[in-house]
Amino acid sequence: MDEPSVGALFGTLAILIFLSAYFSGSETAMMRVNRYRLKHLANEGNRGARKASRLLKRPDRLLSLILIGNNFVNFTAASIATLLVIHIFGESHVAWAPIICTVVFLIFAEVAPKTIAEAYPEKISLVSAYILQPLMVLCWILVEPVIRFSNGMLRLVGVSKEESEDPDSLTHEELRTVVNEGVTMAERPQGMMLGVLDLNKVTVNDIMVGRTDIEGIDIANDIEDILNQIRSTQHTRIPVYNEDIDKVLGVLHLRNAARFLTADDPTKAAIIQETDEPYFVPENTPLQTQLVNFQQAKERIGLVVDEYGDIEGIVTMEDILEEIVGEFTTDLSETSVDIHPNDDGSYLIDGGAHIRLINRTLGWELPTEGPKTLSGLIIEELETIPDSACCIQLAGCRIEIVQIQDNLIKTARIEKGPEDEAEDLEE
Repeated sequence: MDEPSVGALFGTLAILIFLSAYFSGSETAMMRVNRYRLKHLANEGNRGARKASRLLKRPDRLLSLILIGNNFVNFTAASIATLLVIHIFGESHVAWAPIICTVVFLIFAEVAPKTIAEAYPEKISLVSAYILQPLMVLCWILVEPVIRFSNGMLRLVGVSKEESEDPDSLTHEELRTVVNEGVTMAERPQGMMLGVLDLNKVTVNDIMVGRTDIEGIDIANDIEDILNQIRSTQHTRIPVYNEDIDKVLGVLHLRNAARFLTADDPTKAAIIQETDEPYFVPENTPLQTQLVNFQQAKERIGLVVDEYGDIEGIVTMEDILEEIVGEFTTDLSETSVDIHPNDDGSYLIDGGAHIRLINRTLGWELPTEGPKTLSGLIIEELETIPDSACCIQLAGCRIEIVQIQDNLIKTARIEKGPEDEAEDLEE
């Protein structure tokens, strides 16, 4: 039998290099492709995506097929490269064969194709699936024993395929990262999706209106004062109580107020009659849970209570929705009753303002773990209730206490600046 010519050997080696490059690139592309994007394309009717999705349902089979093909091609190429060296340089130079083969295959069959596949995984995987699927059928008799043997070896070392992680599953934090960094969309819809994912991290007492800021109707007041308060309030629903907010009688919806406001002689009894039963909310309820609770109870406002049943504040459906879509105003720093901008770039902020509101409004990063209000945050930092105005540096902000009343910080002036060493400067 005649020995193959040098040209035939070179041609065969070139074909084997191409096949090796195909298997290497396919392996990288199939493992790198976005499986959620692939499922979306499959649902849209893309045949290549459907084939690729079916192959990726059993990644062990897919990898076995690719590696069988790649190793067969590489070992065959090494043999042909040895024959070529013998033909050209003689048997004394046969040691050059593995060196030349390694360099050529490393560049043209490994690094280059895998780099291209890393850059275009979707395009390559969709095309490659048309070849890999029939190959899987043809080579099934080789692939299946390899899988069984390799799985058996894994079980011997304590690795179970059933216990392996599902590559398609995402944790809450991973899904948040996908939305935050991996999804291309407009800023506002992206922010809304992140707001939904973050609902379970925030509790009711993080966003509630505090007890001292509740605007309610004290039924013990004079009837004329009560009516004037109802006429001038900006709220749709107001709690009605008797002398103390803990003695709440109900919640008055202003649409029902017209019934007694138009009466010739409105009475307190008529006001109480128009109130709805109060709806109570535990203070540590996650917003995600509370949103569902509001829907199921068909309520829009809840009185937040602590473990002893004392009222701590008020939370509304609108408060939760604002955590998702943002504030319903256009310029928060100008419209917020708690935050007042100064000409020098600083802000006068009410001590009862929620830290989350400040961070969301001004884009700051004041710590949210622990105290919920600015006053509580400053007192915790100082570790004492200040008896005079002072300054502290916190989270890159210079905070100057402006007004103290009833052991609470009523107003603080805050200026965003560089991180300096925290210090107290008595005035």
